[in-house]
Amino acid sequence: MLAHSQGGLLNAAKLAASLGVSGQTVARYLDLLVDLMLVRRLPPWHANAGKRLVKSPKVYIRDSGLTHALLKIRSQEDLLGHPVAGGSWEGFCIENLISTAPRGTEASYYRSSAGAEIDLVLKLPGGALWAIEVKRATSPKVSRGFHIASDDLSAEHRILVYAGDKDVPVADDARAMPLLGALERLSSA
Repeated sequence: MLAHSQGGLLNAAKLAASLGVSGQTVARYLDLLVDLMLVRRLPPWHANAGKRLVKSPKVYIRDSGLTHALLKIRSQEDLLGHPVAGGSWEGFCIENLISTAPRGTEASYYRSSAGAEIDLVLKLPGGALWAIEVKRATSPKVSRGFHIASDDLSAEHRILVYAGDKDVPVADDARAMPLLGALERLSSA
């Protein structure tokens, strides 16, 4: 069930009802999966931005190969036609970005009730904020909500990680780049 909702908001009550168990049981199992480093529970941005923010964590199976196996996705063609393709790419990128970030980096996501969203917010040990949007598309384009959310947080670095192969500006203050470019930029921060 977690594989089907890769990158979605955690709704423990819905999971519990679907599995026929209590919410506490779901919470304990999820805690165990997080402790075993099989699942990432990405917390929402916690600072008071003066806006109503979504408070549920997002949940990712940390190994995209495991996600694909659980969903019986056997080939790249199967993956590209599957509804989880975007969530799988997002989870893969987020895992790589967090693992590359300097030790002590805090990772979260940002979503306001008005729909402004950032897939990954990294607060580096020195306090610098990175706003990172992940899109599986090959043409780089960020949403208006990303710009609004980045402005809300006063993010110093604004990056769109996309499936293309060029590093290009997408706005005056944002760049689109392939995952490898984002990893290189983050590792030199």
